[in-house]
Amino acid sequence: MLAVKTEEQIVAEQAWYGSEKVWLIHKDGFSLATVVKTEAGALPEGKVKVRLEQDGTLMDVDEDDIEKANPPSYDRSEDLASLLYLNESSVMHCLRQRYGGNLIHSYAGTNMVVINPLSTPSMYSEKVMHMFKGCRREDSAPHIYSVAQTAYRNLLTTRQDQSIVLLGKSGSGKTTNCQHLVQYLVSIAGSTGKLFSAEKWQAVYTILEAFGNSSTAMNSNASRFSHVVSLDFDQTGQVASASIQTMLLEKLRVSKRPEAESTFNVFYYMLAGADSSLRTELHFNHLAENSAFGIHPHAKPEDKQRLAQQFTKLQAAMKVLSISGEEQKALWLILGAIYHLGAAGATKAGRRQFARHEWAQKAAYLLGCTLEELSSSIFKHQTKGLQHATSFRGGPDEAGQGDGPKVSALECLEAMATGLYSELFTLLISLINRALKSSQHSLCSILIVDTPGFQNPRLAQQHRGATFEELCQNYTQERLQTLFHERTFVQELERYKEENIELALDDIESSASLSVAAVDQASTQVRTLARTDEARGLLWLMEEEAVQPGGSEATMLERLFSYYGSAQGVNKGANLLLRGAKPHLFLLGHSYGTDWVEYDTQGWLSHAKHNPAAQNAASLLQDSQKKNISGLFLGRATGATVLSGSIAGLEGSSQLALRRATSMRKTFTTGVAAVKKKSLCIQVKLQVDALIDMVRRSKVHFVHCLLPKAEAVTGGDLRVTHGDSPDSGLMTLDLGLLRAQLRGSKLLDALRIYRQGYPDHMVFSEFRRRFDVLAPHLSKKHGRHYIVTDEKRAVGELMESLELEKSTFHMGLSRVFFRAGILSRLEEQRDVQTRRNISMFQATCRGYLARQAFKKRKIQDLAIRCIQKNIKKNRGVKGWPWWKLFTTVRPLIEVQLTEEQIRGKDEEIQQLKQRVEKVEKERNELRLNSDRLESRITELSSELADERNTGESASQLLETETSERLRLEKDMKDLQARFDSMKKQMESMEMEVMEARLIRASELNGDLDDDDTGGEWRLKYERAIREIEFTKKRLQQESEDKLEVEQQNKRQLERRISDLQAENDESQRNIQQLKKKTQRLTSELQDTKLHLEGQQSRNHDLEKKQRKFDSELSGAQEEAQREKTLREKLAREKDTLAGEVFGLRQQLQDKDLEVCAVNLKLDQLDAELQDLNSQESKDEASLAKVKKQIRDMEAKVKDQEEELDEQAGTIQMLEQAKLRLEMEMERLRQTHAKEIENKDDEVEEIRQSCSKKLKQMEVQLEEEHDEKQKVLKDRRELESKLLSAQDQVRGGDVETEKRLRKDLKRTKALLADAQIMLDHIKNNAPSKREIAQLKNQLEESEFTCAAAVKARKSMEVEIEDLHVQMEDISKTKQALEEQLSRLQREKNDLQSRMEEDQEDLNELMKKHKAAVSQSAQNLAQISDLQAQLEDALKEKQDIQEKLQAVQSQLDFQEQSMVEKSLVSRQEAKIRELESKLEFERTQVKRLEVRAWSRLKENLEKLTEERDQRSSSENREKELNKRLHRQMRDIKEEMGELAKKESEASRKKHELEMDIESLEAANQSLQADLKLAFKRIGDLQAAIEDEMESDDNEDLINSQGDSDTDSEVEDRVDGVKSWLSKSKGSAKNFSDDGSLKSYRSWKSLLLTPKSDSTILSCASISSGYIPYFR
Repeated sequence: MLAVKTEEQIVAEQAWYGSEKVWLIHKDGFSLATVVKTEAGALPEGKVKVRLEQDGTLMDVDEDDIEKANPPSYDRSEDLASLLYLNESSVMHCLRQRYGGNLIHSYAGTNMVVINPLSTPSMYSEKVMHMFKGCRREDSAPHIYSVAQTAYRNLLTTRQDQSIVLLGKSGSGKTTNCQHLVQYLVSIAGSTGKLFSAEKWQAVYTILEAFGNSSTAMNSNASRFSHVVSLDFDQTGQVASASIQTMLLEKLRVSKRPEAESTFNVFYYMLAGADSSLRTELHFNHLAENSAFGIHPHAKPEDKQRLAQQFTKLQAAMKVLSISGEEQKALWLILGAIYHLGAAGATKAGRRQFARHEWAQKAAYLLGCTLEELSSSIFKHQTKGLQHATSFRGGPDEAGQGDGPKVSALECLEAMATGLYSELFTLLISLINRALKSSQHSLCSILIVDTPGFQNPRLAQQHRGATFEELCQNYTQERLQTLFHERTFVQELERYKEENIELALDDIESSASLSVAAVDQASTQVRTLARTDEARGLLWLMEEEAVQPGGSEATMLERLFSYYGSAQGVNKGANLLLRGAKPHLFLLGHSYGTDWVEYDTQGWLSHAKHNPAAQNAASLLQDSQKKNISGLFLGRATGATVLSGSIAGLEGSSQLALRRATSMRKTFTTGVAAVKKKSLCIQVKLQVDALIDMVRRSKVHFVHCLLPKAEAVTGGDLRVTHGDSPDSGLMTLDLGLLRAQLRGSKLLDALRIYRQGYPDHMVFSEFRRRFDVLAPHLSKKHGRHYIVTDEKRAVGELMESLELEKSTFHMGLSRVFFRAGILSRLEEQRDVQTRRNISMFQATCRGYLARQAFKKRKIQDLAIRCIQKNIKKNRGVKGWPWWKLFTTVRPLIEVQLTEEQIRGKDEEIQQLKQRVEKVEKERNELRLNSDRLESRITELSSELADERNTGESASQLLETETSERLRLEKDMKDLQARFDSMKKQMESMEMEVMEARLIRASELNGDLDDDDTGGEWRLKYERAIREIEFTKKRLQQESEDKLEVEQQNKRQLERRISDLQAENDESQRNIQQLKKKTQRLTSELQDTKLHLEGQQSRNHDLEKKQRKFDSELSGAQEEAQREKTLREKLAREKDTLAGEVFGLRQQLQDKDLEVCAVNLKLDQLDAELQDLNSQESKDEASLAKVKKQIRDMEAKVKDQEEELDEQAGTIQMLEQAKLRLEMEMERLRQTHAKEIENKDDEVEEIRQSCSKKLKQMEVQLEEEHDEKQKVLKDRRELESKLLSAQDQVRGGDVETEKRLRKDLKRTKALLADAQIMLDHIKNNAPSKREIAQLKNQLEESEFTCAAAVKARKSMEVEIEDLHVQMEDISKTKQALEEQLSRLQREKNDLQSRMEEDQEDLNELMKKHKAAVSQSAQNLAQISDLQAQLEDALKEKQDIQEKLQAVQSQLDFQEQSMVEKSLVSRQEAKIRELESKLEFERTQVKRLEVRAWSRLKENLEKLTEERDQRSSSENREKELNKRLHRQMRDIKEEMGELAKKESEASRKKHELEMDIESLEAANQSLQADLKLAFKRIGDLQAAIEDEMESDDNEDLINSQGDSDTDSEVEDRVDGVKSWLSKSKGSAKNFSDDGSLKSYRSWKSLLLTPKSDSTILSCASISSGYIPYFR
């Protein structure tokens, strides 16, 4: 199921994709930044502008320095392969985020990555173990237990050996994880009789930690040996036996080690924790101040206390492993002897002997020998005999050329100490394996490999060179890393090539590390010890230089650099071997050149030389006078527990242990190993070869342990307890160190090949057999006994039926390959289908068993009836005398026969017991013989294999020596021929020289004798000399000129070569940059392709789910339609049966009446019969008549009884029909309940709508009331103003009175005109009757308003009544529900022994009601979601087409090498399309989640309810009988409710009619107001016309002021009354502007103003007309 994302997450993710986030790589790590888009050409080529998220800084950086960042949702991904963009920064960011959250484990494809937390987190408890038990890897979180569970699950399913290999640096937690792996496997798998407990394994690791660990510069508790834990499992998956094999023990650490490092922990434990008796026995009461081995006890009290506790823990662990006290005492004696040997020391010069003999005497006493024997074993090798191994040609094979003066006394002492500790450690491993061995049969095993990690002193801030032992440990890690490379890359690529699978993986290196060859590359000439030009590794060079005269470390390094050194010697990238700062130092690049270690070769050749003192240690222990020591080592010497003195722990009697021992012996006896197996240097390679060969035979699981930071391991022991919280600084990472480890382990390349390739694969036949269960229709189609001829075709058909996306698998030639995660998904589907099949099989079996039990019950019933019948017969004959006699005599006869039979049976039983005991004894003997023979055969086969391998190696060596001898003989013949020819030439040259000397002598003699004759010759001679000198000068001048020209040409060529070299370097740099850019673009393109494939597969899954959902939906709809038709059919049958029942009941009543009548007649006849019997005087005729009547009546009674039987059958049929009708009534009751709920919803909706309308009416009425109040308030204000104006007129001064009178005159004129206009209006206006009608209408409207208010109140009362009724209905409903629950409880009380709990039934009923009520809504939602899904699918197809087009364009552009601008534009388009695709993905995901969260759940509920409904119907029969009566009451109540509902709807209709009438009255009032204000407008127009008349008319009427004042007042009063009426009719208007204009107009009438004021008032008053329009 896909994870549901919230809206905030979707928005954040879209914002992330909208802004291009990248990681900016710098020297301190990496930082998050955003790419800033710039114009084309604004930046140089290869540069981009970024903005840092930390502080917003803008920077121009190289394209190679940025890597794409993943969204925040990937910050803590459990699997690094699931990252959207796979690069170093993203991987490190994910690891850092997880590590900060204390999540130290992460998946890396098929591998596991563990970062050492440097603390002890509480994630390894037993509860956590059981959380991973039985889980698949895909279902569990990343944990070291998940690796163990995966290996254990693969072992059980495939029956193949498994291996778990831990890789990493020293201090990264490999040994701790190894302990967790062993504890998990032992705890989860278990063992027979709890033989292998967690306590025992804890004891094992306590002992190994004491004897094999020490403190180093890299780790305070570092393992100094490699070991393999072998857990053998039996057929049932339990641990049958176990063993430990150790190798590469750093035994030299006992005597000498680097500065600031310690020896093995057990010495310090023993010195601090030994009790007084043990200290006295070991002579530890007085410790030495000086020690040649540097073993000194700790001085701090807290350290002593801690070490003493560790020693007590060590002794307890030995007791757990059944190591006896004598055996422990032997171990302490040997350790004490080693300590005393260090205290004794050795002389530095002169005779080789002990420096302090008293300490040597203590050592000899502890070892059980004399001081002379100990001294001779160490310093005088001839006493023990130095045996030299010889070759096939009789030459020396090893470095044992005698003691010689080169071996000092201290070296002999150190050799004895190392030999003793090596023998002690081997003995300890034997004792541990003795406690772990078992004789049970084992099938396969799990190997856990733990080796010391990479050692680099410079990482621990130590200025020294690494030692030879550290080289061996680093070499072991390199070989394991090479194995990882081989399994991850080489084998995968070869498998793809074999299966014709094309995979573009050009950027992944396919070669292993080159530093391995510099260490162990072998020579083809095995027996040649001379120096040759053939390249060979360091181990072989050490072997050769150790036996050569004059050999040294310097010559060894020169030869090593001649084979593997680079020409310049300064470029680390060109070669992995460089010279150091000093002559004896060299640098070797481990982990593909990411970890450079400087080695110091001083004293390395001593490791290749055999020291007889080390070999004498074993014989010294075997010849010890102390029985506990000699007994242990003599017993061990008889068995082959050690291989060539290298690999310990080869004990074991199980087949798997013998097979492992045989494999290791084969490694040491094949080819080169047969000759060099005793060489000390070559043994290192052979031990690692044996380890790799043993691991290579199994399925390997790799665990990469990473070191968080370098300084964390140098400061001592930083581990804390569970209760302490580690410091926050411990949870930080050194990013540079982490990046180097990731590059050295090639994890990114492994993740890339895991993502791009097909990591899961299966053979066709195996896949078909395993997953054929997912396609049962194919099995039905072909049949059970169908023989598959073409497996590939059958697998293809199976794939088509599984509907897998084509990009998720690939069909090879012999197997099918899958993308990551596909096979696990198929496994999960297979498990689900298997569980379903098993459930069906169990149901079938249970049904069969139930039927068999029923048959058995029937047989028992028949037998019971038979027994009852026999008992009845027996009771009948029980009193018969003959039967009594028979029952008395019969047992007496059978007793004798029974006794004879018993005796015969007892004899047969005794014979059979004897035969069984004999057969059992023979079988046990045969089993023991077979086991002994099998072990003997295994030993002989191993010995035969060893001899055969030895013979083959010997034959190979003989062939090589023969060919070499022939070659040397041929070379010798050639050299002899050359020697002869040179000898002849030499002789001829000597003769010529002699002749020349004689001629010269004769010439000189002739010159002296005859000067005259020689003058001519002298002149010639001088002339020749001058010519020769001249020629010599000329040739010298020419040669000088030529030399100068050649020098000039040389300088020109050198300059040209330097220029070409610079150009070549520049081109190489450009090529490297382009290659990096190409790799980066390729990886991003591959990530995009994988993302696109993931989207396509997800869309395919969605389409598959949609098809499945459509089919289920159609099935559900068909089922619903079928149920509907059945319901209708049952309703019709119910009606017909109801009629039949009614008719049959009537017939039954009639028959009952007839039976009653017949009974009455019988009574009468009985009475008559008695009367007849009492009358003796009646004759025979009447008696016969009566008897005849009696027979007739009896016949009638029989007929009636038959009819009654028929009626009883009919009644039974009617009862069955009644049950069916009651079931149908229950269905109808449910339907009716649903209808009731619908009616309740409708009533609620009606109530809500009524309440809304009432609220609206209340609001309107309140608004009308407010407006009325406002109008009344304005009226009062106007009246008050009018009164105040009158008071001002009366109380004003004279001037004011004059002015007012003047204004009054003017107003009188205006009023006169107004009166004239009013009269005119009266004449033209309607009659008084119409005015009265209008007044009446106004009064009616006011009355209607009052009635509306009353109606509102009544409606409120009615609504309250409705509320009360609704509450009563709800209470009634609750009462009915309570009554129903009470009836159900009564039903539970009556049927408690026959039915299930009633709670389940109630829940089912509730679920059924909810499902039925939501069915209609679900159908609508289904249709909507289908439409949405179709739209989403269309959009998805469009996006896919666009992406395909863009992908094709990208492929074309990559092939044609287009310009960078086009590529950038296409990348921008790709990002845009990716963001769109992600948005569409979120939409589709949301739709999918919504569809499957709503619809699938509802469908599942419907199907479950449908299945349970049929089973619950039989249990509800008696309930239906009682509820049938309740249904009638409910129907009556529902009828009453329906009546009340109709009454409420009628009242609602009446209220709506009243509201409509009120609205009509309101409209009529508004029309009246419009008419009134129109009249006011006409009056205003008339007043404006009068204003234009001359002012002189005021003087004419000045005398009649007193008369006109009263008239004016009367008119004013009339206007006021008229205005008040008009104002009362305008109560519905509340506009403030209209009221202000009205008040201004009224004040204008009462106060004299100017003409302009009157005009403004008229203009203001004209605003009423548009307002009311």
